[in-house]
Amino acid sequence: RKVKSRKKLQRAAVGKMAIGGPFSLITHEKKPITDKDFHGQWLLIYFGFTHCPDICPEELEKLAEVTEILRKQKSKHKHSFQPIFVSVDPERDTPELVSQYIKDYSPHFIGLTGTRDQVAEMCKHYRVYFSQGPKVGDDYIVDHAIIMYLINPNGDFVDYYGRNKNAKEVSSAIEQHMNAFKETNK
Repeated sequence: RKVKSRKKLQRAAVGKMAIGGPFSLITHEKKPITDKDFHGQWLLIYFGFTHCPDICPEELEKLAEVTEILRKQKSKHKHSFQPIFVSVDPERDTPELVSQYIKDYSPHFIGLTGTRDQVAEMCKHYRVYFSQGPKVGDDYIVDHAIIMYLINPNGDFVDYYGRNKNAKEVSSAIEQHMNAFKETNK
């Protein structure tokens, strides 16, 4: 009992992590979009870039697998689930290029890009590090954080998932968060 009480107090003292916030970007369909457009949906957000040679494709394959697992479970949940890819390379990643890129992974993805300032602002809110590496001709790599962020239907950050979690572990954790949210928001 004392241990449970102590853990509860520790969680209360820490509070919520200040991750997430307002953003205004462009979709892969060239439509302006803000964080408010996603209100009422569960979001799983991944930041990457279309010229990424290895890590982004692996993580987007995982995101696609998580999406399929959760879509099969969707009748259990009141709120829809939306996977989102945000480009951290706005100089090269036009809406057209992002559109082609995400189609290779899932028809359910929404791809976002924008100006360098817009992308930097969103990354700042999500505490996503990104930095353009040295150019070799017109080519370069973008170093960036490799994390998926789970946002609840109220727009609050809930959890994050790194490369060490596979799709089944991520989808299971998300299911638990969805169930807890449903219980506390009846």
